[in-house]
Amino acid sequence: MTAEATTPWDLTAFGPLTALCVMAAQAEYGPALKARIRPLITGVGPVEAAVETTIALAMLEREGRLPDLILSLGSAGSQTLQHGRVYWVDEVAYRDMDASAIGFPKGVTPFLDEPAVLTLASGPAGQPYARLATGGSVVTGEAYDDIDADMVDMETYAVVRAAAKFDVPVMGLRGISDGKADLTGLSDWTDTLSVIDEGLAEALDLLKAEFERLTAPLPEEMP
Repeated sequence: MTAEATTPWDLTAFGPLTALCVMAAQAEYGPALKARIRPLITGVGPVEAAVETTIALAMLEREGRLPDLILSLGSAGSQTLQHGRVYWVDEVAYRDMDASAIGFPKGVTPFLDEPAVLTLASGPAGQPYARLATGGSVVTGEAYDDIDADMVDMETYAVVRAAAKFDVPVMGLRGISDGKADLTGLSDWTDTLSVIDEGLAEALDLLKAEFERLTAPLPEEMP
């Protein structure tokens, strides 16, 4: 049995390339995305993201179907970026990691030999990019002051680390759902998700067109 036959998710073709799309929650998976992708829904937070991404990639590896890349996409919070706009992820940090009390720089996982900030694969040129910080908490209000990033999520760093074990590059896409005002309830996050759904779908269309353009055969030379 293949992953396609036994799971609700499957790989998506972007021109000649295949991608595993990874999202955290069903609430982020709106009609526009449903018309384009069948993502792996991991659950919320870095632990669930790491576990489920690893399981999916291990299954695909056994089948000889590892994707060319992973697309980590969904929502993010930000106090500074445009509300409702989609940004490609330039780099991602693990904002929860702090072993500075024993001499390690903040953000560096002890004994891992990895930098505090990981660079992601680049998407289409000319699009807006931003720095992301992943952690296990929902950020609001003054909590942003201690985070050295443009936006925050709860999964991408974990997805990148899991993908690295299989040598699969990761691209990140995040739509800004909240952050301008303090969060007071679930609706402060969900109210913008329909807008983000459309924006993410447009970004995926752009990515597909870019891959098709870059891999198109050159026209035969005229005699």
